[in-house]
Amino acid sequence: MSVPVPPEHHEAQRSADLSELLGHVHTCWDNERRSLSRQLHDSLGSSLTALTMHLGLLMQKLPDDQALQDRAGHMKKLLNQIVETNRQMQIKLWNDKLEFLGVRVALGELVEQFGQQHNITARSSLPDDELDCPRSHGIVLLHTLEEALRNIVAHAGATEVDVIVDDNEDEVMMTVKDNGVGLAAAATTAAAPAGADQVKFGLRMARERAAYLGGTLTLAPGHAGGAMLTMILPKPPST
Repeated sequence: MSVPVPPEHHEAQRSADLSELLGHVHTCWDNERRSLSRQLHDSLGSSLTALTMHLGLLMQKLPDDQALQDRAGHMKKLLNQIVETNRQMQIKLWNDKLEFLGVRVALGELVEQFGQQHNITARSSLPDDELDCPRSHGIVLLHTLEEALRNIVAHAGATEVDVIVDDNEDEVMMTVKDNGVGLAAAATTAAAPAGADQVKFGLRMARERAAYLGGTLTLAPGHAGGAMLTMILPKPPST
């Protein structure tokens, strides 16, 4: 006679299966975004660079006609805008700095660019050396920081942001703190329900990605106001 399996066992197994499925989906998604970014760089980027060079040579050969010079100048400006748009699309799809320069540089430059772009005092405290963690951890850290900074600029109304990364033998921990309006006020003053949903699902995705790696993500009120996001990712045992 078989022993009946408790319902909580089925629920635990279902939760584990769902977490594994979500982890696989995120991995496939990351690989696809990386592939698309490289295609934009290798194909469209190369073509735009060639067009820019040809247009420059053509402008040197144009007759001294103001109307033609103005039209060529307008074409050059438009082409430069397309080049920049292509570059921004590549970055949004995949941050190549993560692979070529490492997690530490990618996180630090993201914080610096965020502060400059939004006129916010953004500080980062990072380990002196490159983080000793798998590539999967670096991807999750970078995506989570991107999501946290988007939420801060969209809903927190903060003027200061601090990003702290600690790397020890057993785990990597990232803390993102701001001096904004706080969690309750941000939830009630969201510009539209869609904005609130974006925050909720964006953080939920980040939390699921952390859980897939055996880690945690928490969002709590800051000690001196604002909000504090903390992600902890355990390191896999060394082989």
